[in-house]
Amino acid sequence: MNYDLKDLKLAPEGRLRIEWAGQNMPVLTQIRSRFAKEKPFKGFRIAGCLHITTETANLGLALQAGGAELVLCASNPLSTQDDVAAALVASGIPVGAIKGEDEATYYRHIEAALMTKPQLTVDDGADLVTQLHTRHPGLMKGVIGGTEETTTGVIRLRGMEKSGFLKYPVIAVNDAQTKHLFDNRYGTGQSAMDGITRATNILWAGKKVVVTGYGWCGKGIALRARGMGAQVIVTEVDAVRALEAAMDGAQVMPLAEAARVGEVFITVTGNKHVIDRRVLAKLRDGAILANAGHFNVEINLPALEALSVSRRPVRPFVDEYTLKDGRRIYLLGEGRLINLAAAEGHPASVMDMSFANQALCLEYLVKSKSKLKPGVYSVPEAIDSDIARLKLASMGMDIDTLSTTQKKYLDSWEEGT
Repeated sequence: MNYDLKDLKLAPEGRLRIEWAGQNMPVLTQIRSRFAKEKPFKGFRIAGCLHITTETANLGLALQAGGAELVLCASNPLSTQDDVAAALVASGIPVGAIKGEDEATYYRHIEAALMTKPQLTVDDGADLVTQLHTRHPGLMKGVIGGTEETTTGVIRLRGMEKSGFLKYPVIAVNDAQTKHLFDNRYGTGQSAMDGITRATNILWAGKKVVVTGYGWCGKGIALRARGMGAQVIVTEVDAVRALEAAMDGAQVMPLAEAARVGEVFITVTGNKHVIDRRVLAKLRDGAILANAGHFNVEINLPALEALSVSRRPVRPFVDEYTLKDGRRIYLLGEGRLINLAAAEGHPASVMDMSFANQALCLEYLVKSKSKLKPGVYSVPEAIDSDIARLKLASMGMDIDTLSTTQKKYLDSWEEGT
């Protein structure tokens, strides 16, 4: 069976965009076709707190095809594509998400998703899981497991696990090789640059770009900035990553030093107040601040407000803060995730692997119900490898296999010649 989006009752304003993304998600398309036949989620309620984009829509439609009773809410107040949300509602998937919603509305939508008493959770940042644990512990009796999409969420979940607070198994989809090696590096690298470019229309060539954090996302941003002709400066707290950045050709220095010379600052650490008051006080006139981390805490927004005498919007997603000494600082997307606040997020072809992991890990949780204890789990290696194989095949590529002799040689410790 070829599961065709044209057969679905999608609202026309979002349908074509969802179809376009689906054409670039061949692995998820294959999974969706199988789900439509096998119905692995029949009788299961799933709540997803994700960025409501065309790519997420394709994941949602795959889960729906698999028999799930699915409800979605936004994982970021500025990441929702309203026409996509409308299209999903038209297809029978309830969605609580409005681009630009205030904090109260954001959490009200999460609460509404939890009130459906989900048996599986899908998270991007762990807001759904933490709300469930802190405000509705009684609803967790029927939960068999969950998945987490992003680094920030995995960090929060591991903290919950360490403290004994996590009450059901969650698979860290972010840590799959077919996720973080590609989505984090190539997806974030391209989409963060896209968001900043759309918001500002700056010329990257010759710009001094400061990337705070050299994890997989930071590496991707630095790679793309360098490719556009920027002079890349990396700030880090990890000596090994700092050394890697230096070997990759970036300047490495403390953020307090970079503050004096940088023109564009991109935070991507997952930590709080990376660009703090002491850094803000040193920024040059015209400095641009953008955040590519999940939450809007990496730039100290209260400190920026306190240092400023005025604030005005000068372009969509660009706010100009004038400091007491006359310097102007430009904050993009209210300090929220810039690739989704001002652009469309990651390209569909890379989200294909990320959401294939989500779909197959949810199926794995259903098959493994009652077998897994509460905790954070890695994506099963077989799922990771299968997704890589399917992705290569969709790209028209094949790889070699080891012969029996080669396998025997690698397993042997006696033969050295």
